[in-house]
Amino acid sequence: MRKLLGFAALAASLAAQTTAKEELNRGVEAFRSASYPEAAEHFKSALVLDSNLTAARLYLGTAYFQQFVPGTETPENRGYAEAAIEQYQQVLVADPNNLLAIQYLANTYYNLKDFPKAEEWNKKVIELDPKNKEAYYTLGVIPWTEFIGPDREARLNEKMPPEDPPPLKDTKERAALKDKYWQSLTQGIEYEKKALAVDPEYENAMAYMNLLIRYRADLQDTNEQAAADVKEADGWMSKVLAIRAKQTRDNANSSKP
Repeated sequence: MRKLLGFAALAASLAAQTTAKEELNRGVEAFRSASYPEAAEHFKSALVLDSNLTAARLYLGTAYFQQFVPGTETPENRGYAEAAIEQYQQVLVADPNNLLAIQYLANTYYNLKDFPKAEEWNKKVIELDPKNKEAYYTLGVIPWTEFIGPDREARLNEKMPPEDPPPLKDTKERAALKDKYWQSLTQGIEYEKKALAVDPEYENAMAYMNLLIRYRADLQDTNEQAAADVKEADGWMSKVLAIRAKQTRDNANSSKP
């Protein structure tokens, strides 16, 4: 009798697993159709049937994240991001080195503009995947994103329009900003170099090399140092334009009969 009960339990478990996978598949179909609320319901159903179905949990987190609108400051909107984070963290409880969950957390925190946590999780991505160019790229973008507002405010205070050459004119204000941002901007440049070491034609990294160096020029101590930064930034922008021109030519050639 015990054996019969054991077989019955096993059969029920297998049936539930199949149903969980069916719910997962339905969720994936809805997800691909951009029906994210519907997809989330299927993924939740799959997890009720099989709480260890990692794919369903990752998809559920991403279905929540897809409903999050960066920059919209409402409790409901933030709730989507927080729900996504909760699912990714649950994946990591069972599998601390799940690279996808770590990447999703890094991306979610970045879109929440929680840059300290975005940095933390992107560094964890690199620990597991040292060739991950997107993580290096993002770690380079963050310092520029944090600096652009204060730099523009300083230029406004000093009545320096965007076309005025660097550095900032007010030595005291420049020194204060340099003390706060120079190290992070320089580190950002190093991260973009690492992204380019992985992919020498990584256009996004080149574009932010341009921006990081160009904006850092505002913090230089002399006009000559600032001009050298601008020249280097122009060089990176030229590389971006060259890659885009090559892509245009390649696309044109590939469309020829």
